[in-house]
Amino acid sequence: MPVQTDRIFMFAKQGRWAVCLGAVLLSGCTLPGTLIGVGATAGIAAAEERGVETSIDDFKIDLEIKRRLIDEDDALVTMISTEVHDGRVLLTGIVDTPENRIFANRVAWETTGVNEVINELRVAGDGSIMQASKDIFISTELRARIMGDRDVKAINYSIETVRGTVYLLGIAQSSDELTRVVNHARNVSGVRNIIPYVRIKTPDADAITETATNQKI
Repeated sequence: MPVQTDRIFMFAKQGRWAVCLGAVLLSGCTLPGTLIGVGATAGIAAAEERGVETSIDDFKIDLEIKRRLIDEDDALVTMISTEVHDGRVLLTGIVDTPENRIFANRVAWETTGVNEVINELRVAGDGSIMQASKDIFISTELRARIMGDRDVKAINYSIETVRGTVYLLGIAQSSDELTRVVNHARNVSGVRNIIPYVRIKTPDADAITETATNQKI
């Protein structure tokens, strides 16, 4: 999906976004600052091992994630910080609800070029300590199970658990692999529902389809 920078300019002109345009473009709050920021990005990239082309791809990924966040809710982009390096996305910050945390994770995974998502977002006022502990246990247990399964490429999955509902995000090598991950989730104590938002690689190389199915236990 092409990055719609013209739409970002539109948001800035309409004043719907409290943070200046430069924050979205990872630079200053002026057009010259934006141009300097883009130039600096290219200059730094030339000195990095990932190279200029990869750095530009990372920049596009970052921009697209921010665009999607703005489309959902202008406030999200002020709560969530994104860092992209070699197709790996790091999400940090504090969001209002668990659903916002999951949405940001999903947006990152759905962005073309993303290979891994590291979600370090925290939820303000995380609810009951007991439920939060149960959710952490479920995610940790499921992570351990898929990492121990040689037929699953565990690094390609993010696991989010909210009130016993497991959200799977990422890229599956095949439908069989996704089935294995779902089955592992079913066998974890405390799981109520499983909702996979997972892209599945098809036999013809880079083609990918997405599945999103609510599976009740």
